[in-house]
Amino acid sequence: QVQLRESGGGVVQAGGSLRLSCAASGRTFRGYDMAWFRQGPRTEREFVTRITWDGIATLYADSVKGRFTGSRDNAKTTVYLQMNSLKPEDTAVYYCVRARNNIVSKASTEYDYWGQGTQVTVSS
Repeated sequence: QVQLRESGGGVVQAGGSLRLSCAASGRTFRGYDMAWFRQGPRTEREFVTRITWDGIATLYADSVKGRFTGSRDNAKTTVYLQMNSLKPEDTAVYYCVRARNNIVSKASTEYDYWGQGTQVTVSS
């Protein structure tokens, strides 16, 4: 079993920055790719970024490319999402998730463990 707990969400003005953290506990973390998804108040769940098991982020949604950076610290079993130049449309609940396998995918069905999420609100 893997438990994922996100933190770092909050309210920020447009143009500001936030850093989300995801602490993982349980038997397996190292060796698995991790990812971030988000779901806005009127949108479907959306892929944000995927971080490979060795800490190199491989895939970003076009909407966040150049503004968001995914990373991880395997020694601390923690995943991060640095969000810069935030926009009101980034307002969403952000979820930390674990990949089922090494097939790089944006589909939510390819991720088996999900955190409870942390709210990010960007005001204009």
